[in-house]
Formats: sequence, C-alpha cells, structure tokens
Amino acid sequence: MKIATIRLRNDDGPGGTRAVRVDGSTLVDLGAPDVAAVLATKGWRESAAAATGDTYNAADADFAPLIPRPGKVVCVGLNYRNHILEMGRDLPQHPTLFSKYADTLIGARDEIHRPVETDAFDWEAELTVVIGRSVRRADEDQAAAAIAGFTVLNDITCRDWQFRTREWLQGKNWDHTTPVGPVLVTPDELPGGVRPALGITCEVDGELMQKDSTADLLFDPVALVQYVSTMIRLEPGDLIATGTPGGVGHARKPEVYLQAGQRVVTQIEGIGRLENLVVADPS
Repeated sequence: MKIATIRLRNDDGPGGTRAVRVDGSTLVDLGAPDVAAVLATKGWRESAAAATGDTYNAADADFAPLIPRPGKVVCVGLNYRNHILEMGRDLPQHPTLFSKYADTLIGARDEIHRPVETDAFDWEAELTVVIGRSVRRADEDQAAAAIAGFTVLNDITCRDWQFRTREWLQGKNWDHTTPVGPVLVTPDELPGGVRPALGITCEVDGELMQKDSTADLLFDPVALVQYVSTMIRLEPGDLIATGTPGGVGHARKPEVYLQAGQRVVTQIEGIGRLENLVVADPS
C-alpha cells in the first residue's frame, strides 16, 4: 500500500492537506489531514486499505512533505561503505546521528531554497524510515513491527557550514531545503521488506551523480530503529533518514555544488521520485 499527503486548493487559495491512498492514477481520501494523523490511529493499515473517501487525480496532485510536522527527524551519516571511503573516514562502529527540524522539509516537487550564505550546497539521496507505532528500547522484532514503511528524502547540505565544527547540525538545517515523499510504501510491497534492497539514484540536470542499492547500508533500518529507540521513544510519524551513498558533490575532484536553476531528481526503486528545482532563497 502507498499513502501520501497532498495539498488542496479552493477558490480562495490553499485549502489545507489531506492524507490519501495511492491507487495507480487515483488518490483516495483517508479522512485525515496528513499521513502522521493516519499513523497515529489504531489499526491504520486496515482502515487505510478499506477507505472509500473522495478521490483525486494523481497527475494533478500537489504532494506536501509526507509528514508535514514530524516530532523527530533523525538522520544517519556515513552509512554506505563507498560514501564513507570517499569522505576519507573509517567505517564506524556505531551509527553517526544528527537531527533535522521540520522547517527544513518540503514536498516532492517543491523548490529547494539555496541559501545565500553557502558556497557548498550539496545533494544526498536517502532511504527514509517512517515510524508507525510508539516504541522504546525495541528488540529486533519490535523494531521491525514499528516500521510503517519507507519514503524518499534528499538531505541537501551546506558543506561549508557542516564542517565549521565537529557537529554537523548547522550544515543540515536550512529552511525549505529537504524534499521528502512523495509516498510512504509499506514493507510488504518491497523486496526485502523492512530491510529493502532497492536501487537509489540522484541526478542533477540529467547527470547521474549517485547510484547504489539500499541493501548496502551498514546499519539497516531495523538496526537503526533499535539504536535510536534505545535513547528516545519513537512515535508514529517520526522519520529516520538512513544515510546517503557515494557520489556527493563535496567528494568530487574538483568539488561540484548545486546552483540556482539546477534540477535535482532523487529516486528509489519501488517507492518514488522527488523532482526539485533549486532557486535562490527568496527570503
């Protein structure tokens, strides 16, 4: 099953958001304002699968961030072997974690706002876990059961700000920079289930920059839910971005960074596609 959050419009302007089930070219209203509200409902899988609400045309849909205001966005750095090596680091014994704020998130086709303060604006295609039930100190089975599904995220990064200090947060948290969506896909629809083996790519202006398989994650989604939930309770709608493969601009010789006017396409096989134009920050 695939579910998403779309924006509605009325004659007077924006009309809020709705959670929908994706049935091919048709979107079925799930009776909730967004996917987070769906996941917070007991028996959400059965209810979402049986819903028969209003319908919308998928071709005309304006996809909002899958989870518009997640309580937590936990991100993992250095989780693909080839990316770790290209960044000149040793393989980690434990996941490298940082956080993003909800204000960074944008929809699957929204514009990415390039800050005027950076000269090193980079791409990072990532498989992202969507939490579907409350869990703390999860064992392996509990962690697997807590995974509602997966989505696509691009952890767009200001590298010059990221490496000002040992902590990465300031390079990762810029307003209106992080596309996430377009849909949540439940594990039963993916090869590998809660440990999916999917092709992941990122293109910039049609040039392939990243290509790998999510099967190559050092710390897989179940292990990450276990690890993070040891520290803090994970709740429905929380996100865990699992890290990016090799091919980022910062590691290229010479370095290559995103400029206003470029188009970034992030895809994960079996889940979906983000297509976002980079623009100068209008603020």
